[in-house]
Amino acid sequence: MRALVVGRWQPFHNGHLTIIKEIANDVDEIIIGVGSAQKSHTLNDPFTAGERIMMIIKTLKKFGFPYYVIPIRDIDFNALWVSYVESLTPPFDLIYTGNALVRELFEERGYVVKKPKLYNRKEYSGTEIRRRILNNEEWKHLVPGEVVEVIDEIDGENRIKRLSKKDYLI
Repeated sequence: MRALVVGRWQPFHNGHLTIIKEIANDVDEIIIGVGSAQKSHTLNDPFTAGERIMMIIKTLKKFGFPYYVIPIRDIDFNALWVSYVESLTPPFDLIYTGNALVRELFEERGYVVKKPKLYNRKEYSGTEIRRRILNNEEWKHLVPGEVVEVIDEIDGENRIKRLSKKDYLI
C-alpha cells in the first residue's frame, strides 16, 4: 500500500518526522508531496521546494523505509487539483492530511483520507519555528539535526530575518 502526505514543510520539523515515521509503520511506501512548491522567500514560505526536499531527504535517509519526495505547485483550481496531483505522483491508495480542503477534494474523488495525529503542536509548528528564528530564540531542538544543517548551509536564519524587514519609500 502506498500513501500520500502533502505539507508545506516550512521547515520540516520533529512533529513532521514523527508523523512520517508513524505512516511508514502502516504502509509500504510514502509519497511526500511538497505543497506550494512555487512559493519561497516570504515569511510564511521562506524555503524553496528544493531546500525543503533536501531537508526531508537528508532527514529520512537513515530510516530505511521507501519514500518519494515530489514538489507540488498550487494551481488555484480546486476542481482539478486532485487530477493534477495524480499526474505528478506514483499511484497511491490513501491520503494523510489535516487540511480540510485537501480532505474534501480527495474524499470527493473516492480516496480514503486519514488525519495524522499532531504532536506538541504548540512548539512543532513551522510558524512557531520561524517566529523563534526571527526573535533569536532557541529553535534547533524542534527540528531534526539534518534540517539545522540545511538551514545553516543556505543561511536560512538570516534569510528569514532579511525577509522580515520592510522597505519604506520616503
